[in-house]
Amino acid sequence: MASEDTQDKKEMRQRLETLQSEHRDLDDVIARIASEAPFDQLQIQRLKKRKLVLKDEISRLEDVLLPDIIA
Repeated sequence: MASEDTQDKKEMRQRLETLQSEHRDLDDVIARIASEAPFDQLQIQRLKKRKLVLKDEISRLEDVLLPDIIA
């Protein structure tokens, strides 16, 4: 049972790293698109929405992996 829990947390940490990497990559993509005139505002809005979804999922995983300890 403990090994399953350890494996689950390992998978969650890997997922977290993947999401954080994608989030950083989207920053670069948005900056590159915005620097080119004229740029596609709709595409930027979609990318920013994806970033927000990623941020929410990153926060959720961080909460599971690093729960708040109230002292």
